[in-house]
Amino acid sequence: MKTVFAIALALGFSAAATAQEGTLQKIKSSGSITIGHRDASIPFSYYDDKQQVVGYAVDLCLKIVDAVKADLKMPKIETKYQLVTSANRIPLMANGTIDLECGSTTNNLERQKQVWFTITHFVTANRWVSKKSAKLHKLDDLKGKTIVSTAGTTNIKQITEINAEKNLGMNIISANGHPEAFQMVETGRAVAFVMDDILLYSLAAQSRSPKDYEISADALSVEPYGIMLRKDDTEFKKVVDAAMTNIYKSGEINGIYAKWFQKPIPPKGIDLNIPMSAQMKKVVANPTSSGDPADYK
Repeated sequence: MKTVFAIALALGFSAAATAQEGTLQKIKSSGSITIGHRDASIPFSYYDDKQQVVGYAVDLCLKIVDAVKADLKMPKIETKYQLVTSANRIPLMANGTIDLECGSTTNNLERQKQVWFTITHFVTANRWVSKKSAKLHKLDDLKGKTIVSTAGTTNIKQITEINAEKNLGMNIISANGHPEAFQMVETGRAVAFVMDDILLYSLAAQSRSPKDYEISADALSVEPYGIMLRKDDTEFKKVVDAAMTNIYKSGEINGIYAKWFQKPIPPKGIDLNIPMSAQMKKVVANPTSSGDPADYK
């Protein structure tokens, strides 16, 4: 018991120290910055065939790291990587394990009570993927069916609330990751996988038979993605937001976006062929880190 208490106390002191000194000071004193990343959030943050961490959000994070180096006048800051999941990404940010979380994390008002976000880097919608043969076009078509979503996401929370509110009688199960959830639809353990549409498009594109799947026209919500940073760290957020704004205003975002959404990407050379949406163009023109979905309509 003493050991458990000692560890808890140490973690508490670590989080408190991080909050007190601020992320910029932490980076300066340690000489390193830690990026939290995902293993399979294609094309945002994932491992390629060489087990390198790559993706759209990762490219943006590396631009932010360059801005931090310039701000601190430290050209040799070490960039470390820490694998995170949907379930542990917020705790690992809050306790100081990671400094930036570069993935496909929805920025919403509820999460802003625990963490902060930089400028939105993608706008998606919560939809579902199913086999075309199932003909699940509308929400009512999911009544009484087994649905899957990924544990620790806003998506599973939302579909659970909708299920109760509309009395749809769905059996909602959770998966440990996006690939596992999609596989449940592939193998018939679930008829639909509720998730951000961009992730569904990438999973379907990589499947054995992409033409067998369809993504719902019905959207359950609009979801802005943001790179997470620690709450109440005004100094760090100022540097990070300025870096993101510069990427947008300079037009550099167009090349980065095209690289991941409109050209073949590793490891299989799949082209998602997704043009920048009107909502995302609006963010590029007027950068915002708002967690209110209404600001993206």
